[in-house]
Amino acid sequence: MAWRQLLLACLSAAVLLTMLQEGTGASVGSQQGAGQDAQEAENKQKLRADELRREYYEEQRNEFENFVEEQNDEQEERSREAIEQWRQWHYDGLYPSYLYNRHHL
Repeated sequence: MAWRQLLLACLSAAVLLTMLQEGTGASVGSQQGAGQDAQEAENKQKLRADELRREYYEEQRNEFENFVEEQNDEQEERSREAIEQWRQWHYDGLYPSYLYNRHHL
């Protein structure tokens, strides 16, 4: 009879340990899942921040390129006007101005 009680106690201890192991495994799994979800959310935030930063710098670059293009256009216009004024000032009237002396293709 003592061996039956011992066998029953061992069997119940084995069942209890198995249940405890499964419960611990489930809680560890849920913690790992929560940690993984948090990591994914952090990665999504980083990707979104990178995208916003890239868009910001692209917009800044485009604005600067437009500014430089406008500056170049204004400089070319001022140069063209200065050259035109110089040619008009130095024209002596003996031959047609440069506008009529151009070669036409």
